[in-house]
Amino acid sequence: MVVTTGSTHRLDRWRDLIREHFVALDIDATDRDAPFAGSVRSAPVGHLSVATVATTGAEYRRTPGLARADGEAYLQVGLVSRGAAVLRQDGREAVLRAGDYALYETERPFSWHMGGDVGLLVLTWPRSTVAVDAAGSQRLTARAIDGGSGLGAIVGRVLRELVTGPPDLSPAGAVRLAGEVAELVTTVAAEQAAPEPAAGPAGELLCRIHGWVAEHLADPGLDPAAVARAHYLSTRHLHRLFAGAGTTVARHIRAERLDRCRRELADPRGTAPVFDIARRWGFPDAASLSRAFRQAYGTSPSDYRRQHRPG
Repeated sequence: MVVTTGSTHRLDRWRDLIREHFVALDIDATDRDAPFAGSVRSAPVGHLSVATVATTGAEYRRTPGLARADGEAYLQVGLVSRGAAVLRQDGREAVLRAGDYALYETERPFSWHMGGDVGLLVLTWPRSTVAVDAAGSQRLTARAIDGGSGLGAIVGRVLRELVTGPPDLSPAGAVRLAGEVAELVTTVAAEQAAPEPAAGPAGELLCRIHGWVAEHLADPGLDPAAVARAHYLSTRHLHRLFAGAGTTVARHIRAERLDRCRRELADPRGTAPVFDIARRWGFPDAASLSRAFRQAYGTSPSDYRRQHRPG
């Protein structure tokens, strides 16, 4: 495993180190009269980069100009290991204390405020390898995830152990682990951002419908009318149920089908042609899957599969 390190007491050199390990940021010390210090250590786990950062007080800004000028886009998770920090993106502000973490994306402006000596664990994925569409990702960013309780604590422990002691894995194992950790962090962020589930009979019915849809994704005739018939509902009632959950029936079916296809494509052991994967999950042909996949994830199924192959 290749480990890269750097440390400095010079702010200009620190900007260079941050650009080399992550992306270009504008950085200013919060106290210009106090000594500055920064250090970074990073290592790859498949297509995921894991890093530890230590810094004295500073303001880090990804400006619109820097985001536009960068040809690469990444999804990152910042977990505060020491001190406190504030992350801002997409009109939200996440106040993070030791153990808390949040997601952010480099293709849009963001900022980090480090008020004093701060330790930060940073995980970085190429944006195209993370199965969240653009609209969905903007709901997930800059939301403080409590690393001390519930699902946030479970995922936070995985992140800390992965960054502080990256395992020695085969290339295929590293790629698989990188993808699974991405799913963990987007799941916990989505739970943080999700509206309160419907209570009572309506919520229970929606859960049953979700389960039924998952069992019938391979059926090319799966559509709102088929779902309504199977549950003895009018299509109007069905649409109201899904609207209450912030989505539509068709969008839910499409998202579930795409997710099943994405999982097969991301499996380094998989060899099935894209056409077969498309038909297995209800798409009429490979072209239909390719159009939907690119719209959702910003890349083609074939390119996505290549990104998840070792080497």
